[in-house]
Amino acid sequence: MTTQLFESNTRGNADFGWLKANFSFSFGNYFNPERLQFGMLRVLNDDTIAGGTGFGTHGHANMEIITIPLEGGLKHQDSMGNEGVIRFGEVQVMSAGSGVEHSEMNASQKEEAKTLQLWVFPDIENVSPRYDQKSFDIENQINTFVNIVSPNDQNDGNALWVYQKTYFHLGIFDSNTSVTYKVKIPKNGIYLFLIEGKIEVNNNVLKARDAMGITDLDAFEIKISSKSKILLVEVPMNQS
Repeated sequence: MTTQLFESNTRGNADFGWLKANFSFSFGNYFNPERLQFGMLRVLNDDTIAGGTGFGTHGHANMEIITIPLEGGLKHQDSMGNEGVIRFGEVQVMSAGSGVEHSEMNASQKEEAKTLQLWVFPDIENVSPRYDQKSFDIENQINTFVNIVSPNDQNDGNALWVYQKTYFHLGIFDSNTSVTYKVKIPKNGIYLFLIEGKIEVNNNVLKARDAMGITDLDAFEIKISSKSKILLVEVPMNQS
């Protein structure tokens, strides 16, 4: 097993007043040649959006976009006619495909909204754009990873799906516990992002907003030191 620790304070960041953003990979004005992507995972942005503000209408193409609210709500509107608000426990996916426009605004005029947004390169391009969202009962499934996203051809109906051989899991774990994750597809890598808490992986201690890239493995153990919220992304390391 090969691991690489990415401490939270090594991320790129931007402060636009209305938006405070942290970039795990090169994005916008932040460029780091050593942080371009992790396999097919291209973006992991950790955003805090002020009340009454947000991202106006903008376009995407040929990218699988996964949005995970952490606090507050995010109002979505797109050129496919979809409109709604997502909050913690809900996850949104959008296959941009041949092209789509959307806006993402804080659903509150006063309270901050905190979200994670991830982009994954698709394994097929120029598909018809699509949108979906789903609620997951994360808080009542403690000490287990809840599958929130899976590949379009390996989906059991319980998770959202995207056009890539990737699995997203979200979990809340009590202190002084441990969990083992088994890789679903051989040669996939794992990008672990610790949202909250303190954990240990392969003798490395991770604190809130630290991340770890893990490759060359079949399974690995996570030791939970204090109550933690973990996002785990299994993703191909090369385009198939």
